[in-house]
Amino acid sequence: MKVRKIFAIATATLVFIACGNALAQDTGGSAQPTPQGQSRSDVRKANHSLSNRVERALSKGGVQTTNVNVLAKGGAVVLTGSVADQSQIDTASRVAQNVQDVTSVSNRLTIRAGGQ
Repeated sequence: MKVRKIFAIATATLVFIACGNALAQDTGGSAQPTPQGQSRSDVRKANHSLSNRVERALSKGGVQTTNVNVLAKGGAVVLTGSVADQSQIDTASRVAQNVQDVTSVSNRLTIRAGGQ
């Protein structure tokens, strides 16, 4: 009888510890630390603003942006989508790199079928 009671208490203790550890784990929502003094909202706004500035610069620079997506995160810019020809891909890289606050450009643009 005492063995069962000790076993039950030990099992309950282990379950309690396991549940406590599971609840204390990070859900991944804060995997990316925010810069000092900035809230997540401020960081999102800054990234969105940079994306918009890059897209405007691409458009002013002669790149057809209808099928171009611009994603910015902490100064790193990723260009995806499609353009009419290779010259627009090259122009997009050059223009995006020259936008203030852009630290790097990953150009993943492709040429649309038929060059449309």
